[in-house]
Amino acid sequence: MGPIVFAFALAVLAWMLVVGDLVRRHRPVWHWYLIGYPITAWRAVFTWRRIAVLNDLAVSRLPARTLVGHLLVKGDPVRPVAPRCSFPRVTPMGLTMVVRLHAGQTPATYLKAADAFVHAWKVHAVRVTSPERGIVLLTAMAHDPLQRPGLATAPAELLSALIGALETGGAWVMDLRLVPHWLITGATRSGKSTLLARLITQLATQRVALVGIDCKGGMELGLFAGRLSALATSRREAVAVLAALVVDMQDRMSACRSAGVRSVWELRDKLRPVPVVVLVDEIAELYLSDGTRESKAEAEQCSTLLLRLAQLGAALGIHLVVAGQRVGSDLGPGVTALRAQLGGRICHRVNDPGTAEMTLGDLNKDAVAVAQAITPEERGVAVCTGPDGGWSRARSHLTPTDEAVATARKYSAMTPELPLVTRALTALEGESK
Repeated sequence: MGPIVFAFALAVLAWMLVVGDLVRRHRPVWHWYLIGYPITAWRAVFTWRRIAVLNDLAVSRLPARTLVGHLLVKGDPVRPVAPRCSFPRVTPMGLTMVVRLHAGQTPATYLKAADAFVHAWKVHAVRVTSPERGIVLLTAMAHDPLQRPGLATAPAELLSALIGALETGGAWVMDLRLVPHWLITGATRSGKSTLLARLITQLATQRVALVGIDCKGGMELGLFAGRLSALATSRREAVAVLAALVVDMQDRMSACRSAGVRSVWELRDKLRPVPVVVLVDEIAELYLSDGTRESKAEAEQCSTLLLRLAQLGAALGIHLVVAGQRVGSDLGPGVTALRAQLGGRICHRVNDPGTAEMTLGDLNKDAVAVAQAITPEERGVAVCTGPDGGWSRARSHLTPTDEAVATARKYSAMTPELPLVTRALTALEGESK
């Protein structure tokens, strides 16, 4: 009888392993709810006190110094008490735990212990946030949600682009009406160009004027020239385009003043000018100088014009999307001033800590560390800021170059005209001849 029971138990175990593996591969959410969550929750509950003690999260109700007779005895705190935490709550992507801080504790201590939670609970990552004073929320990710991001959906709205998927499983949307100006950084082959191609593909179907500034000879943005209202391929052309846009911006100010409104969005549809999105690829090329007087003058002009567009353009329907491999204070004070006006931030893998700090450091120090942890294999993965001031890891949807070019050509008839910009470039060509 014993061998029969043993064989039956082995057969049941083998069946469970095979079925469990099939469920894990084809229905990962079901596998997590049925198997992954109970095991991880058990680990979280039974390892909580040990992790708290080893990572200085527990405190003693007795002082570390005790007076015994006439002697002051010093030693380790006696009977450390772990912080109170809630039972792990399941989510489709992992689990969450609410922790009540001891008096005098800060969330920074828990940030340092995040790796300890990851290894003890055997999860992909643990995010530490503080939704309110005295509370820390631990969010454990069972697996990397960006390894195979689904094609999220979002409603099609003017100046809104579906870029990819967030690590929470939601849609990654760049809404220029909500956050008017963006800074995008990333090293070569990090996914920055893919993100720009995706953005152009999304905006190409809308009644929006796209202006490209690509001082690398137009190698990147030149592919979408059919849908661009203007394209500057040198810094001299960039100065002409930006100056014309500033004049156009002043005309929009006059129209708003005459109508008694504070924004072009308050104008009637017939009077409202077309929105303009200025795409700048490789911002460093606009600020670098070879030391000559002419080069310095052009760099200063670009800096001043970009800053004016960033400061005043949002209410007038002019938006900036500035991208670059490297953005640092060494490019001059103009870059720092411009960065302050670019509320939206996206940081892919970068080659130097200074660029990650420049992109995200003034908004959230934790996001800088997460951005620097992005590996070369995680192409398209980035840390992005949200309209609520928070941040998230995200991955842009892959848009092949030929598909993006085909979309730009398909909607080339929708390209609005910008007469002031066109005349500025034509005049510049005439001077060159």
